[in-house]
Amino acid sequence: MTINRLASLLGKAKRILQTEGPISLIKKGFAFLRVRSFSYETYYCYEHTLKERDEADFMPRINDFTLKIIISKEEAGKLASRDFDFGPYFAKVGDRLDKGAIMFCIFAGQELAHIGHVCLTEEAHKNLEPPYRVNFINNEASTGGTITVPKYRGKGLMTYGYFIRFQFLKGKGITTSRNMVATSNIVSRRVMAKFSPKTYAKVYYLKVLGWRFWKEKSLVGS
Repeated sequence: MTINRLASLLGKAKRILQTEGPISLIKKGFAFLRVRSFSYETYYCYEHTLKERDEADFMPRINDFTLKIIISKEEAGKLASRDFDFGPYFAKVGDRLDKGAIMFCIFAGQELAHIGHVCLTEEAHKNLEPPYRVNFINNEASTGGTITVPKYRGKGLMTYGYFIRFQFLKGKGITTSRNMVATSNIVSRRVMAKFSPKTYAKVYYLKVLGWRFWKEKSLVGS
């Protein structure tokens, strides 16, 4: 856990204690630990062959938006100093950028509306996603860490964000992009369908305390 994340959690705990009392703090603390200590999910793994696409087919339904591509914490800090508001998501920025992820942010005005990442190395990929396989030495890359801020959902930002990331990767000479979506996430799966990927595997992912277990089952030919 990063220092920023720990400070954020301690701040929330203090506010709960002051406004709701110690019993509420204890109950919410146990609920938080229960969620954080155990999780199980299944995912579909997608493979995208990168090609030219018409941007007009993927434009979001939002006015006055700005795209920022960020490769370092220093760049993120400079944007924040210019009143680009990352909100509560700023705490996640540092570690991912330090590990080599490239961040794609869409701001509505100067308020963060959507965020997504590109990984060009194994180190960046492992820090961002459960460890499905990506052949980085063979012109493959991965995308992930995709979040649309709730108030901006339903406006096509995820679709546009993926279009921009795929075009960026193609410009870097990458031929294939892989990503993973929870089987329960119907909205994200619909977005993936717009890019006609190959669904090549299913991942079973279990996290217990600090341990992670996964199994990747090929769907090719099934």
